[in-house]
Amino acid sequence: MTTYTPPKVWTWDAENGGDWAKLNRPIAGATHDKALPKGDHALQLYSMATPNGVKVTVMLEELLAAGHKADYDAWMIRIGDGDQFGSGFVDINPNSKIPALMDHDTGSRVFESGAILMYLAEKYGALLPASGPARTEVLNWLFWLQGSAPYLGGGFGHFFAYAPEKFEYPINRFTMEAKRQLDVLNRRLGESKYLGGDDYSIADIATAPWYGRAIQDKGYPNAGEFLSVHEYTNIIRWMDDVSSRPAYQRGMIVNKTWGEGEPQLANRHTAADIDAALNG
Repeated sequence: MTTYTPPKVWTWDAENGGDWAKLNRPIAGATHDKALPKGDHALQLYSMATPNGVKVTVMLEELLAAGHKADYDAWMIRIGDGDQFGSGFVDINPNSKIPALMDHDTGSRVFESGAILMYLAEKYGALLPASGPARTEVLNWLFWLQGSAPYLGGGFGHFFAYAPEKFEYPINRFTMEAKRQLDVLNRRLGESKYLGGDDYSIADIATAPWYGRAIQDKGYPNAGEFLSVHEYTNIIRWMDDVSSRPAYQRGMIVNKTWGEGEPQLANRHTAADIDAALNG
């Protein structure tokens, strides 16, 4: 067994860390000048259909389905190509992570997926109770997801699926935490229809692309069997409900250009764009 001894002072090696390492740096800021495109709508989303990106497109489609005037343009940010380090994107999100939203009605830039969900919920008065214990409970679970998902993605998913080598310790460490989090959700959904209570909310929208997709074994290759996802029957029931919603199905395909045989839509400007992709 090879033992790694950390140096006294860490230095960055762009070649060390697998396929994604070359996109990361230990500093922030833009790497190149690139203006962002802008469509006709006030809401301009710059994203990609990762779990964090899907949160926002599902939210926007839910708002539209409920009759709110929340039409939007969604532009593909190809993180594999480093689009997130372009100057225009960094102006909206200095952390260079998708998704990022510009609301030209208010002049607001909004970054971090949970913040975008809250911003849209408050702007349109939807999918988040206005006050009281019901609002608090939804926010409990929204912030639980925001703090927990990095363990599933950057922790379990990275070491199980993406790391250039398999190491027992980090896989065991993050598998234990992923399963503990799944148990937390399973217990909650055994006592409540949705995460916040009786009503569907931004907490469900945030959590389904992460833990719901994991339960459906649509996250990381071979992870479903490894995590014994069949054990979490309450999450399965909840995810069947959430994933059957038309807005969820519409939001899932926006800013997506992969998945053989699956609907895909790189950029979205009107409802007709999604209709055409779904009816392919």
